[in-house]
Amino acid sequence: MSKSIDQVFVNAKQWLLSWLAGSPDWLIQVASILINVFMLLAVFLTLFALISVLERKILARMQNRYGPNRVGPFGLFQPIADGIKMLIKEDIVPARADKIVHFLAPVLIAAVAILTLAVIPYGRNMTPFTIDGGILFFFAVGSATELAVFMAGWASNNKFSMLGAMRAIAQMFSYELPLIITVLPVVMVVGSLMPDRIVSAQAGYTFGLVPRWFVFTPWGGVAFILFFVSGLVESNRTPFDVPEGESEIVAGHMTEYSGFKYATFFMAEYIGMFAVSGLSATLFLGGWHAAVRVLEIVPSYVWFFLKLSGLLFVYIWIRGTLPRTRIDQMMNFAWKFMLPMAFTCVIAAAVWHYAGRGLRGWLWSLFVIVMVYSALSILLDTRRKFGPRVYRFAE
Repeated sequence: MSKSIDQVFVNAKQWLLSWLAGSPDWLIQVASILINVFMLLAVFLTLFALISVLERKILARMQNRYGPNRVGPFGLFQPIADGIKMLIKEDIVPARADKIVHFLAPVLIAAVAILTLAVIPYGRNMTPFTIDGGILFFFAVGSATELAVFMAGWASNNKFSMLGAMRAIAQMFSYELPLIITVLPVVMVVGSLMPDRIVSAQAGYTFGLVPRWFVFTPWGGVAFILFFVSGLVESNRTPFDVPEGESEIVAGHMTEYSGFKYATFFMAEYIGMFAVSGLSATLFLGGWHAAVRVLEIVPSYVWFFLKLSGLLFVYIWIRGTLPRTRIDQMMNFAWKFMLPMAFTCVIAAAVWHYAGRGLRGWLWSLFVIVMVYSALSILLDTRRKFGPRVYRFAE
């Protein structure tokens, strides 16, 4: 692979900064930060516009109907029409709402979602902001989402908004624990909180064929599934979009929002989905590393966005397949199954490491996971809870 193609964006940034040669260091650093921020916003806002129309088209094909096909060629200008519609819609604020907090809630939730994108490596030497505790920064900033949701529900001065916000926060807290705990095995094995080092630890191939991604280990595969499911909940996606019942009159903490403020919440959910998918690709799918040695000629950033696109397609696929769960089912699943399995992944990773990281460690790690999974299956006895219901009607 030509190094110039792989590093074309890095070289372009250096060329722009070369115009400031001889300037004070602080000015060059500010310019570098502004370039990174501009590129992040340009790439992911464009991706948001694309995914908003592609999701509707994919769901339409799954449901044997047409998707958006009126605005522009193949309906590709639909995001522009949606944006104009949201901008010109009347912004209605309840008379007794806290107007300042009501305004700040969508701004905060969008800012938090964008900040989480800053520490993900999108290619070789293409991490916008490289810091030692990148993973810690991701979750520390992301946890402010709960605060924004509470602000939206409380500032609306509406009992339904407040109840929806409380339900959303309870759901997010419950699934944030397995989300963070499933990251611990990767951090333990690599010995670093830097996303770049985590990606570097997954370089190479076993027997020259199988990439050394953590998802191909027993603990990594299970942790990846748990992380992905927790990401569905954190992104408020089907089948866990209980706070926002799309077929209901109210929309959880967003009930009293309209116009562009509602669109900002919508955008933040998608950007959060991009961030969780990007982090899962970084932690378990080798980041920007190629899946096959012969395809290393493909630029590293192309590989990353291919993996990101695959995960986003699974998000859409699940939305078009599964019905929404009940809140009690979702909370039971988090505390009684997800959390014990997340801790099991930590133990299995330790067994894999101390057994030599070879075939013996792979088998012992698998044994630990199978034993705990079997025990949970027996103890929880889901067949009784989710068995067929019998309805009795009065004659």
